[in-house]
Amino acid sequence: MPTLFIIFGLRFYFYSNEHLPIHVHVRNADGEAKFEVEMVRLVSNKGLKNKDISLAIAIIEENKEIIIAKWKEYHGE
Repeated sequence: MPTLFIIFGLRFYFYSNEHLPIHVHVRNADGEAKFEVEMVRLVSNKGLKNKDISLAIAIIEENKEIIIAKWKEYHGE
């Protein structure tokens, strides 16, 4: 399960057997959420607080190109 980065206690990663659409998982001590990347949106949430979801969305928006490039590098086009 490749970790893309850890920022402000949020770990951004994807699993090795992922599927489209391109998405990223975000975890901290409170729980985990899943976000689509190309049109950033929350897909599911199991315990992350609203402030952490907002922070994760901002980080994904800011690093969208990096996340997509890492996804394609790992999973192929």
